Amino acid sequence: MAPQQPSSIEEQCEPESEEGEKLGPPSDQKHPAYDAPDGGWGWVVLLATIIVLALTLAFPSFIGIFYVDLQTEFKASNSETSWVPSIMTAALHAGGPLCSVLVERFGCRATVMFGGVLSGVGMAASSFSHSIVELYITAGVITGLGFCFSFQPAVTILGHYFVRRRPFANAMSSTGTALGLSTLPFLGDYLHKELGWRGSFLVLGAVLLNCCVCGAVMRPLKPRKAKSNSPKPTKEKRLKGGLLGIFKSFTSSLRRHMAFDLFSSNLRFRVFSLGITWMMLGFVVPLIFLVPYATSEGMDPSRAALLLSILGFVNIIVRPPIGVLFSLSWFKGRHIYVFSIALLLNGLSNNICCINASFPVLLMYVLTYGITMSVVGSLMFTVLMDTVEMSRFPSALGLLSIMESVTLLIGPPLAGILVDRTGVFTYVFLVCSISVTLSALFLMVSFFWLDRRDTCQKEKASGSPAKPAVTLSTDCQYSTVPTDGDKTNT
Repeated sequence: MAPQQPSSIEEQCEPESEEGEKLGPPSDQKHPAYDAPDGGWGWVVLLATIIVLALTLAFPSFIGIFYVDLQTEFKASNSETSWVPSIMTAALHAGGPLCSVLVERFGCRATVMFGGVLSGVGMAASSFSHSIVELYITAGVITGLGFCFSFQPAVTILGHYFVRRRPFANAMSSTGTALGLSTLPFLGDYLHKELGWRGSFLVLGAVLLNCCVCGAVMRPLKPRKAKSNSPKPTKEKRLKGGLLGIFKSFTSSLRRHMAFDLFSSNLRFRVFSLGITWMMLGFVVPLIFLVPYATSEGMDPSRAALLLSILGFVNIIVRPPIGVLFSLSWFKGRHIYVFSIALLLNGLSNNICCINASFPVLLMYVLTYGITMSVVGSLMFTVLMDTVEMSRFPSALGLLSIMESVTLLIGPPLAGILVDRTGVFTYVFLVCSISVTLSALFLMVSFFWLDRRDTCQKEKASGSPAKPAVTLSTDCQYSTVPTDGDKTNT
């Protein structure tokens, strides 16, 4: 508990302001106060975070460009092929607790750079795969974990560089996903035509190494110096324990970064986690199956890839003004409702694909999906930061990522099985629409009930001191009983 021994991610990632502006995290935080620049070098970190998110979160969605090639190469079914982006996305989220331990030990900068190396090596190695199972390991597990180790520390350190402008910073960073969706399909389509899927994967592995450059600018940030009388541990005490001590430290760190205590004690976090886990069952599946659906109906692969790029451009245009808008004080405390409404519309938009697979119809779908996706992506981390203390955000994100990974893992394969059994892609979009819509209604109704309950409790608490007159008039017998008793006793 001594200041020189940080016990959470944020103590490794916190910035030391160069502007002398003492903004720090919220006052209810139990950790030492930090200088939050809300600008300065924070803008460089924001730019690096945007690039990291472009190379990580958007990557699994555009793998659909190589979907048919992978099926042909390995003679795999839709369900078998869909495991590749599914495992990649699941590993991206499931590695959260391990990522937290790495950041605690090595810091945000080193972890982001390590993630860049891991994802680059995994993607390059996948170009030499000779079976679909090898692709599961290289492109799925190794590359997905690399994405996790780059993405989560980048989001965490950004949350500490910005406090007053945090909604704007989160919204701007979320444009990284849009940037990836708009540029990666063009790059993938070009590489696919020139080099095939193996050459494309090799080049994409080199592109992912740019996460190392982004991590290099996320310099470590120190907490404000606090006086402490706790003695520093000696070298002998630090070395004592051997492997058993390392194992105990690892398990305790894992428990701390899983935030099970938050899940059991914070009802809002529990509801939000369950709602997001439910949402992820059908939220990303349409992006994976959009290109295969369009090409199966006779659309040119280049035009199908263009749809994903348009989706990315919509996000780039919409997210910045959304970030400015939701930074207004009026939206404070209302972020969850805006998030739920956008999620509801996002789910309903999947029904547009059931009309037909013509370019105008899918273009209308992409525009509707892109606008609602922009709001959901811009507010997701903001709502989580509103739900838990910033000091617990990394551990809350770690647990949420683990929960998400389960539905992210099973969603695409289940959709692939549905296509294999029926031969109809539109059923996938219909099921995704039902799943996402129900999760939005669950979040909206649950938080409305929680807000009503908290309001009633506050009214009762504030009204109790102001009821002496009513209490005296209704309990006048109570006041005479002790008086009579006193007379009797005397």
